[in-house]
Amino acid sequence: MFSSFGSEQTTVDLTLYTDTYVIRGAITTRHRRLSDLLNLNDDEFLVLSDATMDPLSMRGSSYSAPYAQVNLAAVLFAVASEAIAAQPELRTPKVAEATLVSIPPFSVTGRIHLLPEREIRDALQELHGRFLPVTEATFWSETIDVAPTQAPMLAVNHARAQILSPYSATTPQR
Repeated sequence: MFSSFGSEQTTVDLTLYTDTYVIRGAITTRHRRLSDLLNLNDDEFLVLSDATMDPLSMRGSSYSAPYAQVNLAAVLFAVASEAIAAQPELRTPKVAEATLVSIPPFSVTGRIHLLPEREIRDALQELHGRFLPVTEATFWSETIDVAPTQAPMLAVNHARAQILSPYSATTPQR
């Protein structure tokens, strides 16, 4: 039986976005994929080493600490510093669909991966997991003036996402 665990631990650099902070740090784990690190964690918190915390707004000070415990429920989305190639033995056949995710104050576009041969409505109802992977992602915030930033993959906190819908660049905007 295959699992999402590697044979040895590795250090993963990641960035966590919350309502008020951008938190950067490292975590040592046996999980190879960011979504597994977040979804298969039995704890409600992650402990990052070499952590830096920068406020999202211009108010407040940045600070750093050797360790920081971060509440996963407060995380809007997470970005790994580098993409990890999928392992063929763990791959489930899925269809990549362009999506828009509203997770205030951010918006995210990219591709979510849904089970094939289903209506989009049914496939969206079958999405489960605390954090949903979005590949070929771009995130931004007009509210707090964060410029569009690209990431090979990020993981969105499913419970914090207000809207997740199909999207195309030609979708009319009001």
